[in-house]
Amino acid sequence: MQHDLMAPMTLFSRSLFLTSFLVIPLRAEKPNIVIFYADDMGVADVSYGDPLAKIQTPNIDQLARSGMTFSDGHSSSGICSPSRFALLTGQHHWRRFHQIVGAFGASVFKPDDFTIPKMLNQEGYQTGCFGKWHLGWNWDAIRRDQNKKGLTAIDFDWTKRFPGGPIDHGFDYYFGDGTINFPPYCWIENDQFLTTPIKPVIESNPLAGGGSFRPGPMAEGWNPYDVLPTITEKAISWIKKQKKDQPFFAYIAFNSPHYPIVPNKEYHGKSRAGFYGDFIVETDTMIGQVMDTLHQHQFSENTLILFTADNGAENLAFERLKEFQHWSSGSHRGVKRDLYEGGHRVPFIVQWPRKIQQGSRSTEVISQVDLAATLASIVGYKLKEDEAIDSYDFLPVLTGREHPRPLRIATVQNTSPAKYALRQDDWVLITSSSGAAQREKTDYLKHFGLKTYPKDTSGLLFNLKDDPRQSTNLYQKYPERVTQMTALLKRYLNGQPCAPRRPN
Repeated sequence: MQHDLMAPMTLFSRSLFLTSFLVIPLRAEKPNIVIFYADDMGVADVSYGDPLAKIQTPNIDQLARSGMTFSDGHSSSGICSPSRFALLTGQHHWRRFHQIVGAFGASVFKPDDFTIPKMLNQEGYQTGCFGKWHLGWNWDAIRRDQNKKGLTAIDFDWTKRFPGGPIDHGFDYYFGDGTINFPPYCWIENDQFLTTPIKPVIESNPLAGGGSFRPGPMAEGWNPYDVLPTITEKAISWIKKQKKDQPFFAYIAFNSPHYPIVPNKEYHGKSRAGFYGDFIVETDTMIGQVMDTLHQHQFSENTLILFTADNGAENLAFERLKEFQHWSSGSHRGVKRDLYEGGHRVPFIVQWPRKIQQGSRSTEVISQVDLAATLASIVGYKLKEDEAIDSYDFLPVLTGREHPRPLRIATVQNTSPAKYALRQDDWVLITSSSGAAQREKTDYLKHFGLKTYPKDTSGLLFNLKDDPRQSTNLYQKYPERVTQMTALLKRYLNGQPCAPRRPN
């Protein structure tokens, strides 16, 4: 379905329309940068102006109307921590790790790692991180006994500095809860605990829309329903304090619509896709509040906004398809964790007034790993040879300038060790007998006329232009293409950067 990106506008989008109709040459002034990062959201969970969509997202739709929508945008992984690492570093996660960071897990970063906030700091930016981190901390720094196993709340000194998080990797300010369904359940500001998680292990009970909590210490009065609005409130408060003569970067990593599904009561029934859809509606409202703040404080004219998600929708998408006839992955196969497109093809919208033509669309294959090189180009930072090695500069695509087509030579997707997908032009090669991480539901397969492949299948090859649902395996039909793509993938896995070498 083609969505109408020029549907009736709100007051905010009408005012933005007047200043963003034409693409003009880039100015020397560095833009403010805001990233809205949703958690477990499918590419079809945004309405894009479609009045028939089961989930209406008017504020995200405004971004689409006034910016560029990428129909082929991807996260690096089908799960959380790896995608966040790739976005912030411009380096694919699989060069270092594959899985999520567990509760009480160590930082995935090395002290000298390049990160986007470090780069922007050097270019004079104030940088703020809000919400979900999920990239590890230095827990040893607050442990009372380094040798004790079976840790509980009393085994940590919650008054100590809590290093290894956002403040140590380029952010000037952090406020968040770490990870909503991982202990400890509390608020963290910068590198200190604002609330002390000293209550006994929390019971793992499902909430409004499903999901549960991992056992662990919790602060008195901690309420998961507070997380989304509080993150938004703190981001807005920080933005209001920013100066007109100093650019800022706000990385707003929502906990939604990740499980537990906890939309506040005023949003119940606001979608036609159950509590999950309601949670997305609440998320969209929070985005609108931030956008309004940017507008009211006269930051909108020079702010680049990116909206995307860390991976596709969780596997209860199968139940939503059955109950509400809403499929989060749209015309694609797969969900979170999968190598199929639905695992990593995500909403991807970039708005930049007077630089990006309003309502434009791109079919270019873009990865979140490309954000580092693109922002470096925008702010005038010269990347070193060992920085953001997998990141392509997409500024020509955003501004409509001439560029190679396709811009990316290839794109690598990965969730678990030894299983990869290589995308090249319209083709995708999967080095496994299935692109699904878990058994696919029979009703779902029947609904879309799909089949699974024998376990002894050597690999999978699909042409996404002709077969976006990845229903017909062409691996045996095109052996030369399989050989060529396999060789390229091996070069990447053996250390070759995905991005071309940069001139000295």
